Amino acid sequence: MKQLIHQVVLLSMIVMGSSLTSAQLVHANTSHPTTLYLERVYVDGVVSQEIIENVTMTRSEIDQHYSDWRLLKETESELVFRTSVDDISPLLKTNGYVGISVDGILSIYEGKPKQPPKVIQSFFQLDIDRLESYHHQQLKSGIKVRSKDEYVSLINFYKMFETGKRPLFIE
Repeated sequence: MKQLIHQVVLLSMIVMGSSLTSAQLVHANTSHPTTLYLERVYVDGVVSQEIIENVTMTRSEIDQHYSDWRLLKETESELVFRTSVDDISPLLKTNGYVGISVDGILSIYEGKPKQPPKVIQSFFQLDIDRLESYHHQQLKSGIKVRSKDEYVSLINFYKMFETGKRPLFIE
């Protein structure tokens, strides 16, 4: 009976348009506790994971609540959902820098590039001889990334210095 009451309350919240918080999900009471793993994949390649334990919603309620997410894995006690976020990660926004490794690889670092570096994502080999000394020095020091637009702009700019790619000259 208690389970039925909780399901009715939960259903009425959904019908009335209430959005459910993580805390409400955990405290909804049905018969099969489940752990949800919610993975967010950001443009910069960072994957964050939120774990919500002891969720006791029905499977259909979970499916409805996470209808915009892709189900990656399902067991009797776990569901793993993933979504793509069209933005850079909070990590990159707060402490991300574009830089160059000692091998000339364009990379995103957590913090300024230093030894040992904390690489978030590596991209491609740069032809350092084609870089102006100013740009080379900037990359060695690290260029702060604050937004998706800055991130995309920097990667696209340095892509023209990728090893093996030469700019087209029209005579």
